[in-house]
Amino acid sequence: MRSIWESIKSGYLQLIEPFIGFLVRRRVGPNTITTIGTLCSCTAGVLFASGRIRAGGWLLGITAVFDLADGMVARRTNQSTTFGAFYDSALDRVADGFLFGGLTFFFAADPWHRSLPMVAVGLAGMMATFLTSYARARAELLGVEMKGIGMMERPERIVLLAAPQAFFGLALDGLVLRFVFSLLAATAIVTAVQRIAHVRWATRGR
Repeated sequence: MRSIWESIKSGYLQLIEPFIGFLVRRRVGPNTITTIGTLCSCTAGVLFASGRIRAGGWLLGITAVFDLADGMVARRTNQSTTFGAFYDSALDRVADGFLFGGLTFFFAADPWHRSLPMVAVGLAGMMATFLTSYARARAELLGVEMKGIGMMERPERIVLLAAPQAFFGLALDGLVLRFVFSLLAATAIVTAVQRIAHVRWATRGR
């Protein structure tokens, strides 16, 4: 499964190469790219909250390129900085909050699709997503390598938040959306547990 994802990612990187080159030539700063990408993700979250599920999915899918572009531009232009890495990580949490929060609000407020269990799923998924990110950051401060640990990292999460919603929206009376949202929450919880277990194993005897 990991090798399939890596193949897809490699193809995607080749596809966006002209756009990366354009940003480099225009000397667009990586922090600017990070900010634009976050604003787009937050807008997608607002669209989810308002019930425009397909529009939110398409916007997120199209603008997901910014998630990769900032780091690639920083490396190619020798603008990689400690603050840039921190800024990117901090704004990723803002974007995640808007996306999960938007869908959770939709299930709490929409008169046709209101569902208390789905609100609970959304809150659990949001907490697990934040815990996943915190676990990696804290573990790496302790000297524990966390790259590739966990079944669902942020790129995969963005794909699941974007693609099914863009193509299916509220198909089957919202069943597709409920399934995808539940899958996201479940995999986020599993990933958080996997990372905690990995740190427990890696720090035994310290």
